[in-house]
Amino acid sequence: MSSNPVVREAQTVATYQASAKHKAASKLSRIPVKVEQGEILKKPDWIRVKAGSASSRFYEIKQILREHNLHTVCEEASCPNIGECFGKGTATFMIMGDKCTRRCPFCDVGHGRPDPLDVDEPENLAKTIAALKLKYVVITSVDRDDLRDGGAGHFVDCIRKTRELSPQTTIEVLVPDFRGRDDRALEILKAAPPDVMNHNLETIPRLYKETRPGSDYQFSLNLLRKFKALYPLSVTKSGIMVGLGETDEEIRQVMRDLREHKSRC
Repeated sequence: MSSNPVVREAQTVATYQASAKHKAASKLSRIPVKVEQGEILKKPDWIRVKAGSASSRFYEIKQILREHNLHTVCEEASCPNIGECFGKGTATFMIMGDKCTRRCPFCDVGHGRPDPLDVDEPENLAKTIAALKLKYVVITSVDRDDLRDGGAGHFVDCIRKTRELSPQTTIEVLVPDFRGRDDRALEILKAAPPDVMNHNLETIPRLYKETRPGSDYQFSLNLLRKFKALYPLSVTKSGIMVGLGETDEEIRQVMRDLREHKSRC
């Protein structure tokens, strides 16, 4: 696991630590839009979730992850449903480290200068999936704009090793946009295409600047279209958040765009 410090307070140029994992104000202070803390509303009873329980598999899963030096988006993105997922013996694995090269304000994954790829991660991941006897696994990653292939080769290594140890397991990958490297990344993925290709649009085009700085709506759509053209029998899918100020018609338009680009939502 990463031993770099976690920094949350906004940093000056003089105090900024490139190798640290930046969260909260430290992460958001340098993006092109201003993020302001709104009123924190009391959650209704129906949206509340239970914390991890010692009577479930919650702490067992945490121990397995630490023993195999693995990250999950459940932990790094502060997912409120972690108690339910870990408690039932499953997780969404996050490869290529715990520091993202992007600073999306909706996401709690840390930002910073990424560490070198862990060459043992594909095997450790595959062993964990086999030990958990997962029939379906989701593998996602941080953005790695520092890598020439955007991390596609590492995805392939993880897919290959997982299939070697768990040949009956369905593998879904939730990939970044491979900004500027999509053709190279898709060519590399030919070596071990996933069963399900997922790339989230996250939101409507109008909110991209505020929500996904550094990303492009049309580029993400084209990534899904290109993959489907290469692998017509594979499932391509995407997802979006709601509640950021979008209208019903804007959501419907995203659905139409995905249909036109041969993807599900």
